[in-house]
Amino acid sequence: MMKNVSKIFSGNSSFHVFLLNPNQELFGCGLNGNGQLGLGESRKEAKIKKLTKIQNIPKGKIIDIQCGSLHSIMLIENENENPKRKLYSCGNYYMNGLGKYQNTYEFTEIKSSLFENDDIIVDFSVGFNHTLIFSSKGKLIVFGNSYDIKSGKNFEKGQSIPIQIKIPELGFNDDISNYHVSCGYNNSFLYHSLSSFSNLEEDLIKLFRRKEFCDISFKTENGEIIEAHKLILKYRLNQNQNEKLQEIISKKSIKESNQIFEMIYSNRIINPKLYSEIKEIINLNEKIEETMKRIYLNENENEKDFIIERKEKQYKFPKLILIMRSELYRGMFLSVTEDKSNKVTDYSELSNKSFQIIEYWIYSNQIKDEIQITQEIIDEIQIGIDYFQLNQTNTNLFDLLINKFNNQN
Repeated sequence: MMKNVSKIFSGNSSFHVFLLNPNQELFGCGLNGNGQLGLGESRKEAKIKKLTKIQNIPKGKIIDIQCGSLHSIMLIENENENPKRKLYSCGNYYMNGLGKYQNTYEFTEIKSSLFENDDIIVDFSVGFNHTLIFSSKGKLIVFGNSYDIKSGKNFEKGQSIPIQIKIPELGFNDDISNYHVSCGYNNSFLYHSLSSFSNLEEDLIKLFRRKEFCDISFKTENGEIIEAHKLILKYRLNQNQNEKLQEIISKKSIKESNQIFEMIYSNRIINPKLYSEIKEIINLNEKIEETMKRIYLNENENEKDFIIERKEKQYKFPKLILIMRSELYRGMFLSVTEDKSNKVTDYSELSNKSFQIIEYWIYSNQIKDEIQITQEIIDEIQIGIDYFQLNQTNTNLFDLLINKFNNQN
């Protein structure tokens, strides 16, 4: 029944399991005498021996599911709702592991005023019959069975609704995403994981995952969509100028629009006429914040770009865009021990035309219309893809070259 398993969810002391496929279809099997599989009251058999599809799943993307002994907790993310991450539970409330005072045989939202609209659930964990939640505001929220070590009493009517537990105040520079919660059989942990490689790498990974720094789409005069990097636009342009940029691009062809972004990315004038139209929105007196200095990998603002020399010609790339596009340069710039000099000179195997195709692709994700593609260029580009280790764009670039080659011939 499961030809392709995307994720498997289980938990501490549980006797049931969930499996998720790439289509976000959820299946479960195992003990279900307390409704812990969320199949509904009519399907409350003691055991579900075969994988069974779980119906009536709340709308949104399933982020995580964890299983207790008599219950299950599910984390759903929905960008159109507030808060965008919500917890749902099903099973038996006997040990108060549901976050509510009633049995629920389908996944039902756990509601509490502690879950604020602008707060996000960063991590959660389910033990035998208790649950820990850690939020983006540094709140530790708990509910479930409570065991008193001093008296040895097991309080069966423990905390049935979520409450906030006081924890040591986080430091100003502490990163919430480095905090994790974990539940054992009858114990709980809140712990902080340090970066295993470098703070810089952690900063980049976090930035690339943040929605506000993902690619932004612009529409040209023909209704075609092109994408640009928000992170570079943010620090190349004056603040809040994306609407002005969209206004300009909406009157341009896709070719001219890509030239605009190439000028912004490479910080050099490629098309003087276009530059005269956009120079008012470019921040010529750019002041890079301390965090961005680190992201550009050098404290010296003048060295934030990387120069590649070929046959006495220089090509300038922002280090940040090379990190995003190329595994080769990501390893070079993020390494603690390797040379971080600003020049690489060995690209002799590539012709000027092939190198220019790769350069334009790195900036714009496009191939220039006027480029005539030959089999020799395709072979060279494959060498360039391998050399640059353009893993993120490898298939797209190569497929686009093949399609263009077939159309021209």
